[in-house]
Amino acid sequence: MKSNSLKDLGPLRDAMRQAQAEAAALRAKEAAEAARRERERHAFAHAVGPVKPIRVTHKAPSSRPLPPPEPRQRELDEQAALREALSDEVDVESLLLTDDGLSYRRPDISIDVVNRLRRGQWAIQGQLDLHGLRRDEAREALGGFIRQAHQQGRRCVRVVHGKGHGSPGKMPVLKSKVQRWLAQRREVIAFAQAPGPQGGAGALVVLLGSR
Repeated sequence: MKSNSLKDLGPLRDAMRQAQAEAAALRAKEAAEAARRERERHAFAHAVGPVKPIRVTHKAPSSRPLPPPEPRQRELDEQAALREALSDEVDVESLLLTDDGLSYRRPDISIDVVNRLRRGQWAIQGQLDLHGLRRDEAREALGGFIRQAHQQGRRCVRVVHGKGHGSPGKMPVLKSKVQRWLAQRREVIAFAQAPGPQGGAGALVVLLGSR
């Protein structure tokens, strides 16, 4: 009986040793995992090094005014406006066709285009009315209107300059100036006096080149 009891102790000791080894391995794994978590927790502190808090001085914020902003875009716009300035002194009489409306076309534009403008066969896609504007105001308004219309892809627009009924001498003051201004615009390829239903002698129908 005693011999059998000793034999039974061998497997028991082996099982106890295996259990102890597994427990030790588990403790080692848990310790390694805890060390990893600790390293991750302090990774930022290790990366930036020691940190000192900022000393509070309780000083009032500076009251020195900020420098005024520089109007860079306005300066660029003004330079562009100078480049596109329209002169009253340009002689365009040689460019105007000697018809009742003093029409205009570029050399590469056929006379048929002007005839179609005179007959109102182009669809009007925009209009600018210059009534009540002084010369400089009208020139600026016309330049901006033509530029915007061309950028928007419009081909035919109407410019109303008036018939001069309210001007000294009953003469259309703006008519000849508008013709000069339009003839200087690179976007304009032709213009003609508007037909009666579209303004007659008080307006011009202007054809713009494609973009």
